[in-house]
Amino acid sequence: MKSRRRFLATSLAAGVLAVHRSAFAHGNAEHAAKAASAPPSEQLDWGIAGDGRSVSRTIAIVMTDEMRFVPGHIEVRLGETIRFTHENRGAVMHEMVVGTPATLAEHAELMQRFPGMEHDEPWMAHVAPGGRGEMIWHFNSAGEFQFACLIPGHFQAGMIGTIKVG
Repeated sequence: MKSRRRFLATSLAAGVLAVHRSAFAHGNAEHAAKAASAPPSEQLDWGIAGDGRSVSRTIAIVMTDEMRFVPGHIEVRLGETIRFTHENRGAVMHEMVVGTPATLAEHAELMQRFPGMEHDEPWMAHVAPGGRGEMIWHFNSAGEFQFACLIPGHFQAGMIGTIKVG
């Protein structure tokens, strides 16, 4: 009986950990593999996760330790699916998170309060120092959006870019 309870407790803990990790997992290759096998994404104000077979064009994004993205402004046609490729030329972790100014500011505040918070969503890419990453996003909503690095201190230092969808 004791070993059965231990087994059940261990199984429950493993299940909770698996759910927690899938909701907040960082990673580069893991992120891409997860995105490929993930269930359909939800529609957000700034679009929806894209399908690699529908990519209209690729936009290369460089991340630097000067807390900048190059380019810092992107124009996208409504309905376009973009493959963003990321190159982190810095010595620290960077990320690109797409959203509205309000959602990015809210998430940046959470990251300040909980700096160890890990997350993994189709609208974000985490790139290790000297590494590369990728994100595919379908812009099916017109408007002006942003992309930012929400690692504590980076957003506050101005690591923010704009996306105009029209």
